[in-house]
Amino acid sequence: LPMENASSVKEFILLGLSENQGVQKICFVMFLFFYVIIVAGNLLIVITIISSQCLTSPMYFFLCYLSFVDICYSSVTAPKMIADFLVENKTISFVGCISQLFGVHFFGCTEIFILTVMAYDRYVAICRPLHYTALMTRRVCGQMVIGSWVGGFVHSMVQTLLTTRLPFCGPNKIDHYFCDVHPLLQLACTDTYAVGIIVAAGGMIALSCFFLLVISYIVILVSLKRQTHEGRQKALSTCGSHITVVILFFGPCTFVYIRPSSNLLEDKSVAVFYTVITPMLNPLIYTLRNEEVKRAMRKLWGRKSGSK
Repeated sequence: LPMENASSVKEFILLGLSENQGVQKICFVMFLFFYVIIVAGNLLIVITIISSQCLTSPMYFFLCYLSFVDICYSSVTAPKMIADFLVENKTISFVGCISQLFGVHFFGCTEIFILTVMAYDRYVAICRPLHYTALMTRRVCGQMVIGSWVGGFVHSMVQTLLTTRLPFCGPNKIDHYFCDVHPLLQLACTDTYAVGIIVAAGGMIALSCFFLLVISYIVILVSLKRQTHEGRQKALSTCGSHITVVILFFGPCTFVYIRPSSNLLEDKSVAVFYTVITPMLNPLIYTLRNEEVKRAMRKLWGRKSGSK
């Protein structure tokens, strides 16, 4: 029987994080709360940076985009997951599934590049302070952000196009709470070895950016020895928050994409980290450790309440 290249599967069933009704109700409340914090926290950072006159350095320019990407990134998966906790029948259409796959990889990869650019910014600020303003001009920063978006788009298009070309002829149950490459590869009724390798190459992006970040931080730490105690403290506090975010995001991300996926149960638990937990913690990590942002927020909300 010749295998037609069209998929007979029109929709998928997402098994979600748990099949247990009680657990699902608890998850609904918990993740709804998380999602509200993600949107509110990151939106607060975006508004504060845009409307503040003192947060004009490249670091905040990138942080503003990072927060925006975090809102988009978690919005691709969280609302659907939250709604699914309440319904028996967790279906997603084929087109919806592929769109979700595209969104997850687009915003996820863009976030990886923006975090890498932010590390470069810290490197220049600390290791080449005299050339900082010449190297990190508005134009250069703009180009880096555009580059991050374009990189994320290209990566995502490759992953998405490869997956859409696979034939799906049933079963259609995805053991995950969103559509991702690994679970879909397991459902395809053809040999997916080659596609799997290309997907792992996507994991290599995360890993190579992670290595770049580690190297840049080693260089930063070494160069800090020459600085005054005060300069060292300041540098460490801005870098500390960045390193925390990088570990929280890259760790789970690399774990899921770099290896051939055998255990989907593990994958979906780990995925919660980079799709929900990290975007939720980012605003907290960046504001709690940063006096300038806290001051700007107090000023902004003082103005707002004062003008009422």
